[in-house]
Amino acid sequence: MPWRLIVSIVIFAVFLTFITFNLDNRCDVNLGFAKFTNVPVFITIFSSFVLGLLCALPIAYRLKGIRKRTEKFWKNRKAETQAEHTDGGPDETD
Repeated sequence: MPWRLIVSIVIFAVFLTFITFNLDNRCDVNLGFAKFTNVPVFITIFSSFVLGLLCALPIAYRLKGIRKRTEKFWKNRKAETQAEHTDGGPDETD
């Protein structure tokens, strides 16, 4: 059996169980400029999770760019040192 499908079904079942247990559990959300009353807790938790993901995306893309530049630098550096050794660089003596 495909393990990804089984894991996805289990995760989905956990989410559904969490939602059904907290369907009657409600809270008030105050954003400073607006106040929402009787908001289900699972909506508050999931919206906080999505907001956290959105805030992390720019950081992840920036780190990916830095990693690519670093790998490119070391690849060029390695090519330069190999070229020096094969072209008769400073390490060879006549």
